[in-house]
Amino acid sequence: MDWGTELWDQFEVLERHTQWGLDLLDRYVKFVKERTEVEQAYAKQLRSLVKKYLPKRPAKDDPESKFSQQQSFVQILQEVNDFAGQRELVAENLSVRVCLELTKYSQEMKQERKMHFQEGRRAQQQLENGFKQLENSKRKFERDCREAEKAAQTAERLDQDINATKADVEKAKQQAHLRSHMAEESKNEYAAQLQRFNRDQAHFYFSQMPQIFDKLQDMDERRATRLGAGYGLLSEAELEVVPIIAKCLEGMKVAANAVDPKNDSQVLIELHKSGFARPGDVEFEDFSQPMNRAPSDSSLGTPSEGRPELRGPGRIRTKRWPFGKKNKTVVTEDFSHLPPEQQRKRLQQQLEERSRELQKEVDQREALKKMKDVYEKTPQMGDPASLEPQIAETLSNIERLKLDVQKYEAWLAEAESRVLSNRGDSLSRHARPPDPPASAPPDSSSNSGSQDTKESSEEPPSEESQDTPIYTEFDEDFEEEPTSPIGHCVAIYHFEGSSEGTISMAEGEDLSLMEEDKGDGWTRVRRKEGGEGYVPTSYLRVTLN
Repeated sequence: MDWGTELWDQFEVLERHTQWGLDLLDRYVKFVKERTEVEQAYAKQLRSLVKKYLPKRPAKDDPESKFSQQQSFVQILQEVNDFAGQRELVAENLSVRVCLELTKYSQEMKQERKMHFQEGRRAQQQLENGFKQLENSKRKFERDCREAEKAAQTAERLDQDINATKADVEKAKQQAHLRSHMAEESKNEYAAQLQRFNRDQAHFYFSQMPQIFDKLQDMDERRATRLGAGYGLLSEAELEVVPIIAKCLEGMKVAANAVDPKNDSQVLIELHKSGFARPGDVEFEDFSQPMNRAPSDSSLGTPSEGRPELRGPGRIRTKRWPFGKKNKTVVTEDFSHLPPEQQRKRLQQQLEERSRELQKEVDQREALKKMKDVYEKTPQMGDPASLEPQIAETLSNIERLKLDVQKYEAWLAEAESRVLSNRGDSLSRHARPPDPPASAPPDSSSNSGSQDTKESSEEPPSEESQDTPIYTEFDEDFEEEPTSPIGHCVAIYHFEGSSEGTISMAEGEDLSLMEEDKGDGWTRVRRKEGGEGYVPTSYLRVTLN
């Protein structure tokens, strides 16, 4: 069924319907345009929200970035940012594939519709003009017939009138004949005009207008098909980003599952472990009777021989740092303002950074030397002298970095000694297996250790001892039952065990592993020729049994 056959007389209806179709197309385009604005505003707000909650400091400078909770939150923010990008992609696809293309198509449809209806109106105008000509010829034929009949009646009356002259009769007959001839010509013209109009009318209703209506039908069906495809693009734009959005949501789920409370607790320990020894018991100070007060092992230590120690009024008290106000710290290059454990970690980081920079400069120097050799062998490739400033600068950088590495190595060794000493102090008071001994070498006897303890307790503490960690002696030493090695290790670097509780080792020396690193950076080993002690874990290549 087609419009040209079934709706041959509904020109105005078709005009209204096609206009409605184009209006619907324009309304849909406007709807999609506003939808893209909503998507863009949504994406912009999401990006602003993500930017607001993202950490302001770089991850390497932000201690909080080491916690799994913070890492998961940052990952969720990144996934939300990616989700916002997908909403922007939806808006862009809708804007290009729907708004722009359908707007252009709508303009084309309007031009085509206008052309078809102009053609139909011209055909209607032509048919109306033909009908007017037909009516004019018909009225002329009717008028001429009346005039001819009137002239014939006049001639017949004069012919019967005896008073009429022959000339009047002849004149009346000629007039009647003329009118009759004119009526005959009008008749023929009317008949020809009628035949022409009927032919034009048949062409108009059976050929011309049906063709125009069929073109309008084809145009409207194409518009409806294109509009339906535009409806589909709305869902296709969403379906295209569904896999990426699903990955974003999966990433959020992974981030949620990545929260590790135990690991965060360990990270907190690593970040803020000071390495200080715990304070000893608070001494009893008896002011009720005058008596000689013997100084104890340390300012806060447990009195010797089980007797409560009495402190004189002139004795300087050691500040118990957990309860005191923290003074402003001045940042120093060797990080001595930090607690021992944190100082060791920061020095280790600086040493690694300087070592990497040194290796980079060495590689650059080698590359410049090779380039210089190439220039010397092939002068047309470049001037060897032009590389001299760069080589000189590289050598200067290498010397500077070597000095820095040596400086940080010395500071690191000193910091490791402090950590080892504090670790021994803390463990000796809490009856743990000994870490690096601070008062006696590994092969000393318990009697000598005890004697040293007594001698140290009899010496008056100096003012310098007020700022040093308390409890610097061990109650026990290494003479507990010998333990079997739990593995072996090889010394990667030479280490001079200058602090008490440590042991020296040569580079490449094979050692027995007696105790693993407890998290403070030290490992207990035994040498083949005898003797046990602590060495830096980072100086070893360890293999467990």
